[in-house]
Amino acid sequence: MGMPLELNTMIVTKGKEVRQQNNFFQLTKEGYRLYPMHVPLEVKRTKGSDLIGIAKIHQLEWKDDTTSIVYELVSLESSN
Repeated sequence: MGMPLELNTMIVTKGKEVRQQNNFFQLTKEGYRLYPMHVPLEVKRTKGSDLIGIAKIHQLEWKDDTTSIVYELVSLESSN
């Protein structure tokens, strides 16, 4: 019996990110997703939208068929 797992190389927020403090944000997504840790990743609202910025993931947690990440926005490309 296997576990469905998605490998992501970009952070897609769909506007559901929550600011924790300063440039740190939390994002919870359905399903189990694996992200590279501590390396620069593109942040976008949707897959096809413009680049928002570059972030590094500091924390990843899987629980009850959801993935929660905490990332630090290290550079901002657009304020919209």
